[in-house]
Amino acid sequence: MDNLAHALVGAALGRVVGDERVPAPALLGAIAANAPDWLELVVGGRWRPDNYLLSHRGITHSLIGALVQAVAFTLVTGAVLTWRARRGGPPPRWGWLAVLFFVTVASHLYMDWQGSYGLRPFLPWNPKWYYGDWVAIVDPFYWFVPLVALAWGGRRHWRPGMWWTILLLPPLLLVVLSRTPALWVQAASLGIVIVGVIGWHRHWFGVAARRAGAVAALGVLAAYTLAQVAVGTVVQHRAHAAALARFGPTATSGAMTIPGRPFQWDVLLASHDTVAGDGWSVARHLDDPNVRRALASAEGVTMSHFSRFLVAVVDTTPTGPVVQFRDARYARTSRGGFATRRVRVP
Repeated sequence: MDNLAHALVGAALGRVVGDERVPAPALLGAIAANAPDWLELVVGGRWRPDNYLLSHRGITHSLIGALVQAVAFTLVTGAVLTWRARRGGPPPRWGWLAVLFFVTVASHLYMDWQGSYGLRPFLPWNPKWYYGDWVAIVDPFYWFVPLVALAWGGRRHWRPGMWWTILLLPPLLLVVLSRTPALWVQAASLGIVIVGVIGWHRHWFGVAARRAGAVAALGVLAAYTLAQVAVGTVVQHRAHAAALARFGPTATSGAMTIPGRPFQWDVLLASHDTVAGDGWSVARHLDDPNVRRALASAEGVTMSHFSRFLVAVVDTTPTGPVVQFRDARYARTSRGGFATRRVRVP
């Protein structure tokens, strides 16, 4: 999911686990919950356009990578707190530090897996992608629910109120003014924010009950996610049955989540030769000799590893054939953009 959602859910988890046990638990939770993404800049080469599809959600998003990150965060934070304790501060509570970092780093992996982009949890031994197909990569409720709860657990003063407002307004304007979200999502988001403002002024929860507020927010998100799981599971089963009926026993299917439209899925059906959706179908051309040769190249291997529904088109040029690869999840007819590659056949 997006980094704002990771940060807010991580902050709420940090407050639940570490409130009154760990200094600044919400801040630590927000930082750790985003660690698998920002550490890619160090170990994954994510900034390279030609390497993005292969490096994004790589080793830092694996189970072993999450374990290493949680241990490293625990040791570094514990060392800093030990240094502070020698100057009169409280000693670190190592057990709670470890739980906080393990939970918040793991939340990043779970939130990424539950969408349709996918996750490779068993790297470096197994590069297979896994997909939950439950919640979209961008979901406004993962912004506003934890954000309101975190604000309710803060001090009632103009300065923190100003910062909460600065953090709240951009995503609210994005949801309300954009044409992508469903109308009920826009109305619900605005309603959550209005309730949040009322609760902040009326001192709902407050500092003394900030942990309870975070627990309540995570409970609401859990119930919302379980509702999508229930509906999405039915959609996935129906998609699989439709794929078998159309293409036979070797068919595959997927129910792609749609940003801004919870409880709606874009169903894709596929055989070895064709990828189809609602009212459209495209040939895959995977048995074309030029495509087979292009798949042996470095870029071809990257696309075959990343793509869930790989499609290829062969273009003839004066200097030889060029194969246009694309993943039908994101690019069904486009010759360029995200999840596409052009490979010149040697």
